[in-house]
Amino acid sequence: MKDTDQSINKNETWPELSDCALCPRECHVNRNAGEIGYCGQTARLAAARAALHFWEEPCLSGTNGSGAVFFSGCNLRCVYCQNHEIAHGQAGRAITVTRLSDIFLELQEKGAHNLNLVTPTHFVPQIICALKASKKQGLSIPVIYNTSAYEKPEMLRMLEGLIDIYLPDLKYRDATLSASYSHAPDYFEMASAAIAEMVRQVGAPVFTDGEDSLMKRGVIVRHLLLPGCGRDSRQILRYLHETFKNDIYVSIMNQYTPLSQVSGIPSLNRRVSDREYEKTVDFAIRIGIENGFIQEGETCLESFIPAFDCEGI
Repeated sequence: MKDTDQSINKNETWPELSDCALCPRECHVNRNAGEIGYCGQTARLAAARAALHFWEEPCLSGTNGSGAVFFSGCNLRCVYCQNHEIAHGQAGRAITVTRLSDIFLELQEKGAHNLNLVTPTHFVPQIICALKASKKQGLSIPVIYNTSAYEKPEMLRMLEGLIDIYLPDLKYRDATLSASYSHAPDYFEMASAAIAEMVRQVGAPVFTDGEDSLMKRGVIVRHLLLPGCGRDSRQILRYLHETFKNDIYVSIMNQYTPLSQVSGIPSLNRRVSDREYEKTVDFAIRIGIENGFIQEGETCLESFIPAFDCEGI
């Protein structure tokens, strides 16, 4: 039975949200009292989709799919966001922690290879509670924390022992870019520290045996190429390789799709060219990156963007 009684959800309060400083924005709003943080959310837990998702890296999606829960809101809110509808809180449904715990178990029952928490930062206290409850009831698949990496290491330490796979972005090295596109000039400083904490927690990658090897534990850092930002991309790849070597995987993505909200931003209103992507991949190979994923063929499609229609919520 789906427990979506919003009156129950309103009664759930969380000490960390009374003066919210979960993320680097440090809004200090009282989300328990209904105040809205930069993430666009109060303390009311909300999600827009919970379903099998087949568009992650092969070692995560496998044959059955990743059990993705897309939470409403986002603490980064990039101007070009591919999940713009949920990042700005325009989609989703309020649910209780009890319902979230049930959703986790339902995805496992559907055969998901893992549980994939997408943009979870602003709901970490509620997610911790739901994970602990579902694990007591038999949740055993790996748990993925899928994030922009605009995180505080001290907050990530709250998750230690509950997360098996970290799936952070590393979007920018240049503070000018991060300020312009994500209103976060400190992005690289915070994201690099967050990724270091993730690696400390889960260690080197571990996979299942067999031909269809699935990740059981580890860190995959994603980098989405943006048009005209090749130099920044190369700096990011060099940083990741020199800092973490083979203790992480790197996923170099060319799926950037210019949506309607960037129509007035000429630098972002085009796709990444084949030449831009090939040059970046060649650079990664040249500097010695071995643990990596690349995208081939026509991947710049809106099919990567699921319908946020509250399926499974």
